[in-house]
This record gives sequence, C-alpha cells and structure tokens, in this order.
Amino acid sequence: MKKFWAFISIGLAAIGSTLALVYFIRLDSFAFAWALNFLLMIWVSALIEIMKSPLQSSYFDEKTWERRGKIYEYLGINFFRKMLVLIGWEKVIRKSTPIEKNASALVVLYHQTKKSELGHFVIFFIVLAFNIVVAMRFGLMKSMWLFGLNILLNLYPVILQRYNRPRIARVINMRQRK
Repeated sequence: MKKFWAFISIGLAAIGSTLALVYFIRLDSFAFAWALNFLLMIWVSALIEIMKSPLQSSYFDEKTWERRGKIYEYLGINFFRKMLVLIGWEKVIRKSTPIEKNASALVVLYHQTKKSELGHFVIFFIVLAFNIVVAMRFGLMKSMWLFGLNILLNLYPVILQRYNRPRIARVINMRQRK
C-alpha cells in the first residue's frame, strides 16, 4: 500500500510540476523543451525506482533485425556515444554507477540498461505528445526544439541501451560458462 501511495504522490507531483512549467514558460521555446525533458527524467526515474520491477518483458529482448547493432551503427549510435564522452556525460554516469569487473556488477548494469531504456521510452512519448500539441497550436517550426531535443535526449538513449544490452548479455554469458 505504501508503494501505491508513493506512486500516486510522484505521479501527481509530476503532473503538477509539468502544468506549472506549461504555465510559466512558453511552450514553443527552447527553455520549455529543455526543462520539460529534464523534469520528466526526474519524475519518470523516481517512478521506475519505486516500481522495482524485474523488467522481464520480451520487449527488452534483442530482436532479429537488431542483431549485432548494425542498424544502430547506421543511425549514428557510435557518434552519439563519442559525443557523450566528449561532453563528460559518461564520467558523470560512471561516478553514480561504476562498472566493476565482476559478474554481479554486469547483471546490475544489464538491468540498469532496461530501466534507462524504459524511462527514456516513456519520456519520448510524453514529449512527442507535447510536440504534436505545440506544432498544431504554434506551427511546425515552433515545435522543432521539442522535436530535436526529444531525438537527442530520448530516442538516441533508447537506441544506446538497445545497442549495449546484447553486448553486456554476451559478456555475462561468457563469464557464466567459465
């Protein structure tokens, strides 16, 4: 029951803070697009942590068309990965979740990729809904900040998790065979 009320409280806080953002910042501005993405990241991350789900859905399994990540490489995932290193994001993440060289740490990292992907996936669709509203109300060009930041801050991170998870799984499997 405690988990239920925490979930409801976080959900209401997320809705309330998003409505405040809509009220105080112009929907067609870069500031709104930036703030919306990061605000949603905070709330969605909190909701996912409270869920404590094992995330066993087949959605997270590697699909046939994804094998070896060639489609993601074609879409520029290696450039995105290098960009994360250049801007220092990789250092920030490794401070909070360091990669250790043992099997249990790899299993934790594997599960973390699922949580991260789920969070960015949910945020992608929420921001997409805002994107559609802004495009309809203010015009397509005024919604470009939302569109561009949604691709950069949500779609590519989903792709990155889908690219990395099978590699982590192969390392885990190799370690278990030893």
